Amino acid sequence: MRLRATASRRLALLLTLVAGLGVTRAPAPAAHEPPAPCAASVPYRSGASGYHTFRIPAALHVPGPGGALLAFAEGRRNSAADDGDIDLVLRRSLDGGCTWQPMQLVADAGKDTVGNPVPVIDPRSGDVVLLTCRTIGGATKRQVMSGKAAASVRRVYVQRSTDGGRTWSAQRDITGSVKSADWRWYAVGPGHAVALRHGSHRGRLLVPANHSSGTTGLSGAHSLHSDDGGHTWHVGYVSGSVSGPLALNESTLAELPDGTVYINARDHDRTAEGTRADAYSADGGLTLSVPFRPQPQLAGPTVQGSVLQVSGRPGKGPLLYSGPSHPDRRLRMQVRASDDGGRSWRSAWSVSEDPAGYSDLVQTGASTVGLLYETGPLASHDTIRFTPLPPESTVARRDGGRPSGG
Repeated sequence: MRLRATASRRLALLLTLVAGLGVTRAPAPAAHEPPAPCAASVPYRSGASGYHTFRIPAALHVPGPGGALLAFAEGRRNSAADDGDIDLVLRRSLDGGCTWQPMQLVADAGKDTVGNPVPVIDPRSGDVVLLTCRTIGGATKRQVMSGKAAASVRRVYVQRSTDGGRTWSAQRDITGSVKSADWRWYAVGPGHAVALRHGSHRGRLLVPANHSSGTTGLSGAHSLHSDDGGHTWHVGYVSGSVSGPLALNESTLAELPDGTVYINARDHDRTAEGTRADAYSADGGLTLSVPFRPQPQLAGPTVQGSVLQVSGRPGKGPLLYSGPSHPDRRLRMQVRASDDGGRSWRSAWSVSEDPAGYSDLVQTGASTVGLLYETGPLASHDTIRFTPLPPESTVARRDGGRPSGG
């Protein structure tokens, strides 16, 4: 007992001396503080999981407590080619993109192609609605566009998840309601779609898409929309341009703070200035109020890009665009920002000097944004990488106004 009492007195004396020196225990972090942002991660690495190549990223954040970050991709079995045995795969992250759960198979058409993932959250049900395309019968894009394969082999599907992407319904064919008899090639996205937040079309699901004409052979942009949570679908705007038809495909869109829809598309027309074109819709994507015209400020190679309207900040966040910034080659992924609804653009963040290809921007929190993109040290399809954007890149420099017509 005497030894225990002596030890207790010594401990008390030591604690008194420590307190006198001003040494205190560091306070525990508040429970409500968000975790520190993590470094970039690699959800897909080509050559893994039995796939030769992973390409065509699409990203979506499921809202609510514990909502997952979803990273979709095409898993190309035998080569990096756009045709052949291609599956649609998914990885989910529960910590904002720091780590990823095991890969899921979302859709498999045997030896045929399933691809062009376009996910969106239905705000009424909370379901994840996913549109994709298939090419059946082993046909290639070249065969479909040239008429050597029937236009009917290129088809459009929808499926949904009611549990944040853990499980998925079977694919349902909606080709008959969204593909004109005159269209041959057809693709949705790729990249995320939007659920409109403003005006009389609030809740509408709006999907960017493209097609090729069986009459002229030219490619053009159009939209699909659903006003019942993704159960039925219809065609909205069909592209036109100021000075004749542009060769548009792989479009992306965003809803601006005033409810205007901004659309940006890849342009293959070599007579036009630059490789991008943009347009506006004032009626929820049904028609174009300002037709497609070249957008030379978004300099870069001919490649898919992504746009995202940042929300959740005081005032109005910027409209963001992601894509390679090298004028001719798929290099130098960059995020650019517009403070005036897409009329002018500035550099917001130079992501990397490495090879880079397709990308998708995703809002991951109240004011945080991430980028899922193709990149690698040797080729743009070595990996699909996820990285958070620096906070300063998602802040507008000034209020953007309503875009002008003409």
